[in-house]
Amino acid sequence: METKDLKELLNKKESDVMLSRRDALKLMGISPIAAGVLASTSSSSIASAEAADVTGKVVIVGGGAGAIMALARLHRGISTPDITIIAPNEIHLYQPGQVFQAAGLYVHDDLVKENRDFIPDDVNWIKDEVETFDPDKNVVVTRGGESIAYDYLVVATGIDYHYDSIRGLSEADIGTHGISSVYLNNLEKGTTDGGSITWDWFNAVKQASSTGANPRVIYTQPNTPIKCGGAPQKILYLSADHLKKAGLSAQYTFATAGGKLFGLKPIADSLEKVQKRYDTITNKFKHNLIAIDKTAKIATFEHTFEIKGAYDEDLGEYDMIDKRELVEMEYDFIHIVPPMSAAKAVADSPLGWQKGSAKGWLEVDRETLQHRRYKNVFGIGDVCGIPMGKTGGSARHHGPVVAKNLIAQMQNKTLEEKFDGYTVCPLKVGYGEIVMAEFNYDGLAPSFSFLAPEEPRWIWWAFDLYMLKPMYWYLMMRGLM
Repeated sequence: METKDLKELLNKKESDVMLSRRDALKLMGISPIAAGVLASTSSSSIASAEAADVTGKVVIVGGGAGAIMALARLHRGISTPDITIIAPNEIHLYQPGQVFQAAGLYVHDDLVKENRDFIPDDVNWIKDEVETFDPDKNVVVTRGGESIAYDYLVVATGIDYHYDSIRGLSEADIGTHGISSVYLNNLEKGTTDGGSITWDWFNAVKQASSTGANPRVIYTQPNTPIKCGGAPQKILYLSADHLKKAGLSAQYTFATAGGKLFGLKPIADSLEKVQKRYDTITNKFKHNLIAIDKTAKIATFEHTFEIKGAYDEDLGEYDMIDKRELVEMEYDFIHIVPPMSAAKAVADSPLGWQKGSAKGWLEVDRETLQHRRYKNVFGIGDVCGIPMGKTGGSARHHGPVVAKNLIAQMQNKTLEEKFDGYTVCPLKVGYGEIVMAEFNYDGLAPSFSFLAPEEPRWIWWAFDLYMLKPMYWYLMMRGLM
């Protein structure tokens, strides 16, 4: 396709072009079948071209996207690989799809595959979880008590959810008392409960609104790093649009521990315009959910703010004093994003940052993804304690960096691959439109420079809904992109 034609296509509005699923896949130039063929026919040629003659036992900890991407690339990049993967989950989840499941566009079966489909037969798969990391002895110990030695270690343990750190809430409460959370899943069991529960929640809000009530709906975002920082707003806008399309509305409150809608001003400005479509949204910045009374349906937030103190004659300005207050909000429905952290085994080990804002997250160099103190250890995915990168798109960019740098380390060569901080957040601002926020350590980094990244576009919706999932299964999980 010529660049001029691509520009014209990408700049069309949804109202100008209506795509079926098949047409969308044709437009994107790929289908699951084509991707599968590419995967099966490309692996051997890439392996012969890139395989390095190195030795050493590589252990990968984790069974999610980052772990499998690293495994695929290392297995292909080493001529005689000696790889062990420690992962309890036999089912692999396409976690980005849970938002589409929440919007009623995917079902559970769209999001799951067998992990064995992505783990080569000559890889030693230990179906357990690491309980202890001992990098001083180059050993990990599993939950079942097995000690596994390694020469090189890839940590891909992902991110843990902590619903119970909100007083009065437990994971079992999700789906009751008007509470939902799209994040809820069980990787070990392969369940995607959060998506289906949130779709039911969408419809419960709609039903309440259709009776003539004006339901109070709260959406929260915690004061910790989270997987896909835009997800709380995706649920806000999609659920609001779900009502709007039926001629209904509610009282929406976005309560976030952050101080703005998005860290980059062009994206934040765009989201402010989006909110005006749903003219009942109230933003509560610097509000962190700390407790919930399920029976009374009251959420308690800690609100942090500054007040003006005494005037400093020397500095010519007022002192600013930090203040905190508890704020109670009544609700009919609430979507909760739980506080998140690195896996306890990482946080409690020498591998985690020992101090600072990233304490507990894996201490890796933000460019090479090599551990800063243990040079035979690398990280990939959400567990990394770096400024950006807790998205699947980031993990895809981590993959070649980790694989090539780990092999370079095995060869006693300089680590030349650099992660630039690439992160992508497809902000679903309504059914049929996405703001594709792509950025890195330096700021906005759109894939198509001729498109304003802050503009909502139907083409990104088509890409995300129809194209990204087959790309994930047939290319990303096989280390082919």
